[in-house]
Amino acid sequence: MAFTRATGKHRGPSRMARRSVGIAGVATLATTGVIGTLASPALAADTDDRSVEDTGLTQVITEDSLVDPINAQATAQEQEAVEAIAEAKAKAEAKRKAEARAKEIRLERERAAREAERRRLASFQAPVAGSYVSTGYKTGGSLWSSGHHSGIDFHAAYGTRVGSVGSGTVVEAGWGGAYGNNIVIRMNDGTYTQYGHLSSIGVYVGQTVEPGQQIGVSGSSGNSTGPHLHFEARTSPEYGSDINPITYLRARGVNV
Repeated sequence: MAFTRATGKHRGPSRMARRSVGIAGVATLATTGVIGTLASPALAADTDDRSVEDTGLTQVITEDSLVDPINAQATAQEQEAVEAIAEAKAKAEAKRKAEARAKEIRLERERAAREAERRRLASFQAPVAGSYVSTGYKTGGSLWSSGHHSGIDFHAAYGTRVGSVGSGTVVEAGWGGAYGNNIVIRMNDGTYTQYGHLSSIGVYVGQTVEPGQQIGVSGSSGNSTGPHLHFEARTSPEYGSDINPITYLRARGVNV
């Protein structure tokens, strides 16, 4: 028995048939100008803005258009970070240099202060400020047991301040016979100086003294005819080793 394929109205169109219909539809759209409208953005926009926005093409263009601004922002942020690091480094370097300079200045000042102190301690000055020599070295006369003056006398009223002529160490401080109250100092350069006829003594044996430091007060103790300061320069602490006090002081920068 032969069978015939059913072709009732409930049977769906075949794949080929659907494709044919699709092609026909496209042809119809082309004929009516719809595809032409899509190909012309200006006309499409006039026709219906939403028709373009609703397509997948608009979405892709929108995402692509964000890439450049994002990259630019990332580049700007990276540049800002680089500049911030460079600025921080510059500030740190400037601080380091400022601290190094401050340290250098401090060390220079300390060296200058030490040098100034060294010079001060090595300096000499007159034993009585603003005075003058009233009796010279080797002046002859019966007033001295040796027949001449073994030092020089500085004019000084009773109670005048007497200072060490330089840096040294006290080796004698007390009664000195004809010298009355006297002080002998061994100077740092190895020489000795003596201060006689004092009314009072303000230092002790073994004490170190500096230039201009007060060591006593002038007077007229011992073999003296009136208040003054007897000053000697010696090569040893003993009497008889005297040298010219004027030459001694001038050689050390003292104007007498």
